[in-house]
This record gives sequence, C-alpha cells and structure tokens, in this order.
Amino acid sequence: MPLYSIKMRASAHGAHISGAEKIIPDSRIPANASGLLQRGLTHPKGRPDMLNIKIERLQDEDILYLDALPVNTVEVSDVREGVQEIRKFLNALFLENTENIIALLPEMNSMRGAILLDVDTLERLEPDPERGVRATYMDQETGPQNGKAACAAPKDHYQEAIVLATKVANAPNIIGEICISDDPGYVTGYVASKSSGYKRITKLKEYGSESGGRIFLYRGSRGDVGKTITYLENQPVLVRNVQPLVQKEKPAGKFDYIENELRAMRQTHLYRTMKTLRSAQSRAVECGGRTMLMMASNNYLDMSSRADVKQYAARALETYGAGSGGSRLTTGNTELHERLEEKIAAFKNTESALVFNSGYTANTAAISALMGRGDTIFSDELNHASIIDGCRLSGAKIIVYRHNDMRDLEQKIAENPCARGLIVSDAVFSMDGDILRLPEFVQIADKNGLLSMIDEAHSTGVLGETGRGIIEHFHYEHRPDILMGTLSKAIGSEGGFVCGSRNLTEYLKNKARGFIFSTSLSPVAMAASYKAFEVIEENPGLIAKLHENVRFFCQRLREGGLPIHSETAVIPLLIGDEKKTVEASQTLFEEGYFTSAIRYPTVKKGSARLRIALMATHEQGQLKKAAQAILNLPAFKDKRNQYHDD
Repeated sequence: MPLYSIKMRASAHGAHISGAEKIIPDSRIPANASGLLQRGLTHPKGRPDMLNIKIERLQDEDILYLDALPVNTVEVSDVREGVQEIRKFLNALFLENTENIIALLPEMNSMRGAILLDVDTLERLEPDPERGVRATYMDQETGPQNGKAACAAPKDHYQEAIVLATKVANAPNIIGEICISDDPGYVTGYVASKSSGYKRITKLKEYGSESGGRIFLYRGSRGDVGKTITYLENQPVLVRNVQPLVQKEKPAGKFDYIENELRAMRQTHLYRTMKTLRSAQSRAVECGGRTMLMMASNNYLDMSSRADVKQYAARALETYGAGSGGSRLTTGNTELHERLEEKIAAFKNTESALVFNSGYTANTAAISALMGRGDTIFSDELNHASIIDGCRLSGAKIIVYRHNDMRDLEQKIAENPCARGLIVSDAVFSMDGDILRLPEFVQIADKNGLLSMIDEAHSTGVLGETGRGIIEHFHYEHRPDILMGTLSKAIGSEGGFVCGSRNLTEYLKNKARGFIFSTSLSPVAMAASYKAFEVIEENPGLIAKLHENVRFFCQRLREGGLPIHSETAVIPLLIGDEKKTVEASQTLFEEGYFTSAIRYPTVKKGSARLRIALMATHEQGQLKKAAQAILNLPAFKDKRNQYHDD
C-alpha cells in the first residue's frame, strides 16, 4: 500500500505557531488533512494568518523502520530541578562543555528548527541559524493502521516526541538531543540518546511560557554535517513499538491531587497560613488576642497609621466615595489620581508617572507592554516574582544574569546581541536587602543601547537622605529610563507606579493591559498616598530615624555574634532549614514579636530565613529586646561568633 507524507505548518506575522506531520495511506488523507487544519487553526499560541498543507508520495524502499527508544519519566518539582536532570544527561555523555551547552537553552526560543551543536567546539552547524535544522518525514508505524483519524484529536505530545527523538537518536553523528516544548500549556521536556533512551522530565519551563526548542548534539567531522542534515530533514522514518505512556493512577476523587499537594507542603514545612490582625498596620499590632511588636511589615515609615494621612483619606472618602467605578480610560479617573501622578513625578524628578493597581501589576503590565517576541530581556537572578512574570508574559527572550554581577551582565549582553532589549533589576532586593549597583547598571544599559528599568518597591521612602530612592542614595545624576515603585510599602497605602518620560507613560496608557483592563484604585487610596508623599517631603527626619534604627538593630546583633549588616529596612537572618525557620518564627511570635518565615519558593530551597523589616517608629528599647530574643533562638546559637565582621 503506497504511503504519503502529509505536513501542516502554521504561522502568524512570519513567526512559526504550529507544525505536525503524518505518514499515512491515501485513504486516510482527507481525515488527517482535516485534523491537521483544525489543529493549526486552534493552537494555544494564536490564530495563524498562513497555514500550509503539503502532501507527497513516498517510495516504499526509502522508508527506514526503527524501534522506539526505551522511555523513562523523571518527576521534578520545579524548573531548576529539571535543568539539573539535563546536566546529569550531558555529564553521562562525558562532555566537557556541559555548562556552556545549558547556557544555550534560551537561544532555542526564537528558532523554528533545532540548533545543531558541535559538542566539542560549541560551534553551531546549522546552515541557517534563524531557521535551524528541522527533523521531518516521520511517524509511528501503528499510526496508519489504528483506524483513527490521527490529529483530529488534540495533540499527543508524548507520541509525537518519542517518534522525533527516536529518529534523531539514530541520525549519523548525533549523540543526544535536548527538547523543551514551545506549547504554553505543556511544561514537560526530554533528553534522548541511543545510549540512555528517552528521558521525560516533567518540568522544564513554567506553565504559560511560549519558550522552547531543541538542541541536536553533534560529534563528527565537518565533512559529515551535510549527511546528518540530509538524514534529519529528508529521510522517511516509521517508528515501531511505541509504548503507551504509563499514566499516573487516576485518583478516586477529582480534588485528591490538591489534598496530596497540601500534605506534601506540610511535611516539608512549606505550608503557609495567615495570621489575623485586629488593629491598624503599625509598629504594634493586635494579633492572637495580644499586642505584638510588628517586625515583618513593609510599612517602613508607619504611614498607614498616621493621623494626618488617615484624616486626609477620610475627607476624600466623604467627597469621592468608596470606589472608582471603572477603569482609568472609562469612568475611573479622578483628579486625585492625576494629582498623585504629578506628585510622584515631582518626587522622583521625572517628566511623568502612571499609577497601577499594585506593584505586581505595574511590573507585569509595563514589561509585557514594552517587550515582545524577538526582543531580549536581561534580568537579575534574584529579581522579584512580578518582574519574572512580566518577562515571561512578554514573550521576549529572557537572559538571567548572576545576582548584581555587572561583569556577568556585560558578558551575557555580548553573547546575546539584540535589536531591542531591556535590563531590569530590583533596586533593593526584597528578601536579601542588598542594593543594586546603580551607576554600572545604567552605564551598561546606555552603552549597549538597552532600556534600563529599576523596581524601587523597597527603596522609595527608604534610600537617600530624603527617601527619594536609589538615585539619591548614590547621588547619581544619570537616571534609568524607567523607574517603577509601589504605594503599599513606605507610602503605606496601595498601588504601584511607573515613572519616566511622558511618551513612556502615554505608551503604557495605551498598551499596558494591566492598566487598560483594571478598575482603577479607590480615590481614598490615592488621597492617602498623596498625603504620605507630602509627609515625607516635609519630614526628612523620618528617613533619618529609619536609618538609625537599622544601624542600631544590626549593631545589637553583631555584638551578640551575628555578622549582620544592612543599608535598607530589610534585614535577612539566614537559617537554611525550613523546619528550623518555622520554629524560630513561632518562638518569636509566642514571645510577642511578629516575624515572617521566608521559605521556598520565595527563596531557594535550603536558604530559608527570618525576614526582619524595621519601621521608623520602632523605639530603640524595643529593638534591643527583639535583638536579644533573636540571639537566644536555638537556630542561631551555632551561628554566633563563628563569623568575622568584614
């Protein structure tokens, strides 16, 4: 019976969206063509503006029959563990360039085909680096005989992947393959070789990410490259004995997996609960039927409980009501919103400012509006989750550089040239309390023609003599292109903002989905924020008091044997073990100190900590007692006096 190759390729605006193929008898061409068309038109990455179906007859004597690779599934809990499995795979191939190969994974994202990589020289061998090398003309042998209209159903990631992996593993001079799906709804990837088989890795990217691609690992002479590419792109292959994927046993109840996840979190001390406050957010709070010293709040200047701020907000409530009634672009824009933006722009010495509903929204909306597919974002490895999510939402290529390492940043930029790009970083890193090296950061961005964006969530109202943030802290005149901040921390209210040129804010008003499609914040919150900025401008002593409290508290800890230093209101006390961290936080809570136990996924596994956050209104007597309570914790007894002050 003659067999035919049928292929579907779908694209939009020149970018690849979807592709699939089958090798089938002529009797099944109509059903498969219909299924492939439906698949191309309904892909999660979007609707195509071009869809092509190609059908051609194959010669029986040209078809190569291969046995499917043996399959092994490796369960991992996160992407970091998934990448570690790739590292193990490469090490098992006895490669000397393992880390360099892993560093190439982000380069796969914008390619239609695969990278063909010489594993010894790290030279890319594909003739067209934009297109890559495509493995085509393949299917499983059972496909034509199973009586089903293949591809009429949703894509079977596993069956298509095992077929491709088997063909690639048998290619001349290919010693292995790395694959991450670009389907935003599929996070499983694989590594494969003839020696190790097909290893499914359950998480190699975050859900919703369109990043993905392949690397074919080549070892051979330059003269054989053409033979390898010819096999991959033109040799028809039918794969026999594809074993069905062993599925997890179906749970008795549809919510059982939730209970299992919660149980696992409890067992690993990663389960979180909420404590209920029955008072205003201030240096002292009512919680659990007692008065406690708050040492975990981002309300650094205690603005949310100031009488003048509350009175100003109360007058706004009386005049404007409790809610805004719509988005800023419809009915939700009041004069208070505009006055606050003028105040923020003046405070930050920028042309313009735009308020968002939260700091999280400001980052996700601004980054995803400014960057897109084909662009490149360089992001610090310890950036806040809102920055990370904004980068992912943008669809841009994401390059992560080592924390606050400007030399590594420059190297990553040199290795990843781009026509349009962004460098983004926290100003104060929220879980570590350290400060961005601003002058070098801005200079690198300008030198390379990249936008610079800084998240000032934890520096506004904290850094600098008058609380104006990181620029004042460094006394640096050259400003970043984009300043982002929040109204929910030192300002004591709620919301976020982006500052920069007037063109920037006008662009975001029209392009940032988190701004366009959100009901605007209450005029009451706008009034409270406006008054808080006025208070900061008129009372620079508040900032000085906060700085003094930080110096005093750290000195008390150092005197007790803990080598703690901080220039910000965030003071991390590293413990490491999750259980010990939870126990330490609970002990302090019982003694009247409200602290937070920070654990994975907020920080890396094994780096759990108490995150102390100080306020300008804390009294030194309170801080002295709190420091002693911390020094008495069992978790810190082994750490005391074993370090030297720098």
